[in-house]
Amino acid sequence: MSLRILHVLDHSLPLHSGYTFRTANILCEQRKLGWETFHLTSPKQVADAGPSAPQDEETADGLHFYRTPPARSMLAKLPGLGQRALVQATACRLLEVAQRVKPHILHAHSPVLNALPALRVGRRLGIPVVYEVRAFWEDAAVDHGTTTEGSLRYRLTQRLETRALRQAQHVFTICEGLRKDIASRGIPAHKVTVIPNAVDIEAFEPGGQPDEALKARLGLNGSTVLGFIGSFYAYEGLDLLLQALPGLLRRHPDLLVLLVGGGPQVGALKAQAQALGVLDKVVFTGRVPHAEVQRYYGLVDVLAYPRHSMRLTELVTPLKPLEAMAQGRVMVASDVGGHHELIEHGRTGWLFKAGNADALANAVTDLLGRRALWPALRRAGREFVESERSWAASVVHYGPVYRGLAPLVLT
Repeated sequence: MSLRILHVLDHSLPLHSGYTFRTANILCEQRKLGWETFHLTSPKQVADAGPSAPQDEETADGLHFYRTPPARSMLAKLPGLGQRALVQATACRLLEVAQRVKPHILHAHSPVLNALPALRVGRRLGIPVVYEVRAFWEDAAVDHGTTTEGSLRYRLTQRLETRALRQAQHVFTICEGLRKDIASRGIPAHKVTVIPNAVDIEAFEPGGQPDEALKARLGLNGSTVLGFIGSFYAYEGLDLLLQALPGLLRRHPDLLVLLVGGGPQVGALKAQAQALGVLDKVVFTGRVPHAEVQRYYGLVDVLAYPRHSMRLTELVTPLKPLEAMAQGRVMVASDVGGHHELIEHGRTGWLFKAGNADALANAVTDLLGRRALWPALRRAGREFVESERSWAASVVHYGPVYRGLAPLVLT
């Protein structure tokens, strides 16, 4: 009898984000191991996908998802009650789906608003619940500007997160920074397993020639390209990259910055570039189809990941540097904790002091002046992801925990 896992998710494909891509890779690798996976998303999926989104069930990239319609009550729109309505709606839909597919494990993925309904349904049906923490809800709320660190709301949210960690039968998380924070909340070490961020090695080819037509269309011919490809959130530090650009241009007049993607900071970044007088040196492409992203990677000489230092970036490892290493790209990155877990300075990338525009400019200049080292950097990065950060290597670690919680399944 195969293992049956019902995953409870914030959102999923066909929406594109680091969250949805991690989820899809996990589900595909679990299926390769012979496990049956089922997937339910919270009301956020329908809300984010727009009014035409399926309200009941949907298949995307070969994965079938049960959707949770948003709560219709007017109370759901009131401050403080929206989250309660979301948890209630998710719990009702989860109970319905769990009774239908009869899973052996409920696997809730952060935020904690997914863990709470999973714990409720798990208790009612007698199903073990595991909780996977990709980031803490309270820290995400700080970045989104809905609370401040240390505020009453922050502390209450943190307390809710800790309660869920204690009630789950097991906790998964994505990196050592989060594992240490979870341990500091009194969660025993044997109850926590790290499933690190990884990449699908087969989806990325190292090297490759730039797409000359695309390069010409974007006006990059004859330029050294410093690039970022991803979502434009405040914590990514793209404002620091623009702040460093005038100084970089004095040293490297042929430099252009290529920003591929979109997000809440687009307007602010364009305004900053205008104010600095460098708007003509920054190419904003907007969002591009996921299938086209690798064409844009091929245009970049040096990738930049200038994340600001805050709890979120110190604790959480990002996915983008791993994708860059899988493609044999060279990069500069701020020395936040999440980057330190992934990038070894001078071997797989170049680190600089977070929040310091001069340090960023110096790191870029240093790396551009050491092109003879680039082949070794590319090889070391690719070898790192092949040996330690493939999805096959990461996902296998779910097995012992699942089997320990549902031992009768495999007998």
